[in-house]
Amino acid sequence: MGRAQQLMLEFWVRQTGPSRPFPLDPFGLAPLGAQVAASLMAEPQRLAEQQTRLWEATLALWQDAGRRLAAPTDAAPAAMKPDKRFNAPEWQSHIMFDLMRQSYLLASEHFLSMVESSTGLDDDARAKARFFARQWVDALSPANFPLTNPQVLKATLEEQGQNLLRGFENLLRDLEKGSITLTDESPFAVGQNVAATPGKVVFENKLFQLIQYAPATETVHQVPILIAPPWINKFYILDLTPQKSFVRWCVSQGFTVFVMSWVNPGSEHRDLGLADYMLDGIIAAMEAARKICDAPSVHAIGYCIAGTLLAPTLAWLETKGRGDLVSSATFFTAQVDFADAGDLRLFVGDEQLKMLDQLSAETGYLDARYMAATFNMLRANDLIWNYVVNNYLLGREPPPFDLLYWNSDATRLPRAMLLEYLRELYLGNRLAEPGGLCLAGVPIDLASVEIPAYIQAGREDHIAPPQSVYKLTRHFSGPLRFVLAGSGHIAGVVNPPHARKYQHWVSEQLPDTLEEFSTLAEERPGSWWPDWLAWLTPQAGPMVPARAPGAHPEFPALEDAPGRYVKMR
Repeated sequence: MGRAQQLMLEFWVRQTGPSRPFPLDPFGLAPLGAQVAASLMAEPQRLAEQQTRLWEATLALWQDAGRRLAAPTDAAPAAMKPDKRFNAPEWQSHIMFDLMRQSYLLASEHFLSMVESSTGLDDDARAKARFFARQWVDALSPANFPLTNPQVLKATLEEQGQNLLRGFENLLRDLEKGSITLTDESPFAVGQNVAATPGKVVFENKLFQLIQYAPATETVHQVPILIAPPWINKFYILDLTPQKSFVRWCVSQGFTVFVMSWVNPGSEHRDLGLADYMLDGIIAAMEAARKICDAPSVHAIGYCIAGTLLAPTLAWLETKGRGDLVSSATFFTAQVDFADAGDLRLFVGDEQLKMLDQLSAETGYLDARYMAATFNMLRANDLIWNYVVNNYLLGREPPPFDLLYWNSDATRLPRAMLLEYLRELYLGNRLAEPGGLCLAGVPIDLASVEIPAYIQAGREDHIAPPQSVYKLTRHFSGPLRFVLAGSGHIAGVVNPPHARKYQHWVSEQLPDTLEEFSTLAEERPGSWWPDWLAWLTPQAGPMVPARAPGAHPEFPALEDAPGRYVKMR
């Protein structure tokens, strides 16, 4: 049997094995498509006008291609609109590929315009139609098929088809592991060249390990920093490499730094909800850090979903008369009002919740690959189709990249917490309503939070849109500072000062909306970290002798950082 036939047999065996049932239309696209079609057919004159414009533009493209064939020229073709899918020079220099590219872009624009102009759709239906129309259009790009991609055709001829054979092997590998390979993971090792800042695990329970990092200065600020990272991913995005590590930078600025390393949940965690993550998670870590440092309070940082939970945690502490546990709060790309939560809302509805309930019913948790696939769909060209072409059509291995290594090291989510988070916050938007959400018997009112807060958003964030993050400024009652960082959900946060990569915007005034803020804000070059440091330092108390991890008799060192929880894959 030849190698190709053997691979085909392996593929067939894997695909015909037992699989978990999956709804045929989990996002309700069939009725939505019928609604869009009915809208278009209800206005035949407008539909005819749109079709006529498409025909005229297509005819002009063919006429231009004919002129170029009849009278070849050495003149450089007109510059293309930037699109990484068509970076290969053949897409522009070769007439047929150029015609194919332009025809695709023209048809795509026409199709998306038709969907956008559909009447009779509410805002949610229009957003869903727009998003999934874009997914369909992106999937049909000529760059994604071997016979219409000049790079793939060239490689196939030069390598006599070996690229396609390697690509099929890569496809089988990814089918087996259930996700697309985004990077070469072999050069990275947690605790060696990522998550490598020295420290000790000084506390642990069923939800997290608490890491205390070794000091880098002889004296430190009295009030320590506690970082609550998202439990959707591993904490070391904030300790990625020594050059990019927010943790290492904070330590070098004279702070005692603690980080929560969340457990990768299993079946035994199936019933844990948001109240558990608050009481046995964030509050337990706050109490341990304050006691270890013999400090009056902690500076709390919440990233993404951990920032979302930090907000009601502060309100809960205020209601319980324990607000002095936290002296300031910092929020990285965190949402509390989900009315404008972006495209992720399209994945949250009654049918989707039923599907997630079904998927997690047996194990008690949601497999990390489902969340990863959802996030990848938000940037499909960069995180899906780019790798389809590279890995499967060109038969190449993706290069090593620390950020994508971390991105591939995802975690599971407990069933109860996930369903509660999506139902109460995304669907119900109860956190934005005073008393709308109840945690551990306490109705939550964010207006009760009066401590200073620093709120950071990413200008190009596709997970926590900046206009949604900005709404946090409308809920707290204390002094606030908002910074809009360049880039997105990750690079907007992990932007060390020495990189001098992305700018940021600040304003002493906080108007009602992000749009108004943007008209007032001052653009500043480089990282926002120094701005945050200047805000935090006056609140950090006097300098005291540095604290060695594990020196406190009640919190001895359990193991070296980064601990074993983060290594659970």
